[in-house]
Amino acid sequence: MSDYLVNAASKPTLRKFMGALGIPTPVELARAEGPYQARFLEGQRVLFGARPGAGARDTINTVLSGTGARVDTSDKPQPADDDRYDALVFDATQMSDAADLKALYEFFHPVARKLTKNARVVVLTSQPESMPTVAAAAAARAVEGFTRSFAKEIGKFGSTVNLLYVEPGAEARIATPLRFFLSDHSTFVDGQALTITAAGIAPADPPETQPLTGKTALVTGGARGIGAATAARLASEGAHVVCLDIPQDKDTLDATVAEFGGTALALDITDDSAPRQIADFLKEKFGGVDIVIHNAGVTRDKTLANMPEHYWDMVLAINLQAILAVDAVLMDEQIVNEHGRVVCLCSIGGIAGNRGQTNYGATKAGLIGFVERRADAQRDRGVTVNAVAPGFIETRMTAEMPFGVREAGRRLASLGQGGTPGDVAETITFLCTPGAGGVSGNVLRVCGQSLIGA
Repeated sequence: MSDYLVNAASKPTLRKFMGALGIPTPVELARAEGPYQARFLEGQRVLFGARPGAGARDTINTVLSGTGARVDTSDKPQPADDDRYDALVFDATQMSDAADLKALYEFFHPVARKLTKNARVVVLTSQPESMPTVAAAAAARAVEGFTRSFAKEIGKFGSTVNLLYVEPGAEARIATPLRFFLSDHSTFVDGQALTITAAGIAPADPPETQPLTGKTALVTGGARGIGAATAARLASEGAHVVCLDIPQDKDTLDATVAEFGGTALALDITDDSAPRQIADFLKEKFGGVDIVIHNAGVTRDKTLANMPEHYWDMVLAINLQAILAVDAVLMDEQIVNEHGRVVCLCSIGGIAGNRGQTNYGATKAGLIGFVERRADAQRDRGVTVNAVAPGFIETRMTAEMPFGVREAGRRLASLGQGGTPGDVAETITFLCTPGAGGVSGNVLRVCGQSLIGA
């Protein structure tokens, strides 16, 4: 369903009229098309700065040099009147105390009005819990408040601000996350913080393009919506995708996989035999699996006082219990290969809660606990486990919402509009790449910096 305000605001005359009346004028978001490109910032202008003593400068320079962008370097920029930047990157790692935070002001203040529409801003800081002193930890954590606030200032222009927490010793692992946040593949991820650690094993030189070539992926709930978009996106980066969905949707499932040459697996994941069937299928047909996307899920909304027991049981069975059962077999029997990637579809409802969704919120919060615990257990095999938490995404379900509810979902975000299934698929795909080996145990929101749960 198209967003009438985005469509109207794209016309200069209407946009001026809407602004005069105080009507929101969301910018049409720039979204990448097709698979990853090495020189994805060709012709764009990037400003890079770093505070004295910052530790990620060399890696950032290497990344930026391969993007095709014109890169200007200045820790205290003095831009000309006609200067405009498509991206800003600032390395604020290795701060020792609060006084070091002045470097953020000195870099960003002169260029805050010099950004193009749909600009990308990425800030790096050290992981607070890894800092040697209380003062250093406080300074590192302060950067998150800065980035979230700056994101709310420039979101109306379609621009995003995101933060990379970098554990000391993990600087070599920032390349792929940095490329993702600088690209239009990350267009609906805004005001978020991602942690990169040095724990576990990760490939030394991950590919920048077609990174999933030779990989086998499983996507549950893959017949339509976010699942279908994710399956297609993984396939575009070289993966062979097995889409699983209920037998009743077999015709839709077959049509979906036919579009990218995948494999259909019609199966009810709540069946007691499903974990065994899935494991045997993946082992016998592909020798294992490299990527598992736990996407299957349902909603059955009622306030707790009015909720029938079967609503509770159904949501818990599909959204949480089935995932735990399938995961237990795939992990215990090492059907998930070394350097595997596991991504769960969470929700901001699992972070902030939502009226009428005690069942759904419980399952999505449960998945966050699962991700955090399972990530620690799999680091030695190089397997990462993360969650993606979508906000308001334009789907058939949201199109059927009452007008007022739908409008609130769209506008209560810094970007002022809803996302698409493709936006969620982009973030999942990033987390599945070999270059995301330093990212595990994270919950990454794809919500346009929704104010719900922020």
